[in-house]
Amino acid sequence: MSQISLKEFPIVQPQSVAWGEMDAFGHVNNVVYYRYFESVRISYLQMIGALDHLQQMNPVVAANSCRYLKSVSYPDELELGARVVELRGSGFRMEYAIFSQQHKSIVATGEAIVVMVDKEGQKVTLPEEFRQTIINLEQTVGNELEVDALNPHKQPETLLGKALSKLNHLRDK
Repeated sequence: MSQISLKEFPIVQPQSVAWGEMDAFGHVNNVVYYRYFESVRISYLQMIGALDHLQQMNPVVAANSCRYLKSVSYPDELELGARVVELRGSGFRMEYAIFSQQHKSIVATGEAIVVMVDKEGQKVTLPEEFRQTIINLEQTVGNELEVDALNPHKQPETLLGKALSKLNHLRDK
């Protein structure tokens, strides 16, 4: 995610930094960024209707990461962005960006692999309804999504994807 803009994210929401989110070093604690990501991810899931079907399937974060670019502290006002960048057979890969009003720039980026699972925790195919809704939502900001039909579970060429590929390789032994 180089030189990104929140204009590339279909879901953007405001977030105030709370005093209690800072740690002893006077900046927002690293774990809080994952809460920010969760908040904007939930907004995305609500927008596509995924939270309306929790009796049939649940969206679960299989992996996530964060890159901290600049420290943030109280009383900053942030904007959180979420987008889907890759569709998979049973889920999708999301990217996040956090913009700081104090810094006037992106201060953190992240990504997550979200997988749909049934009540027993088994992966289920991402319903076509959600797939199309995601494609349509992403198109509102000019993002074109494609699925690798031959390998819908392929790991992306990102740091997170490379790490997951290594773990999957070890698991298969």
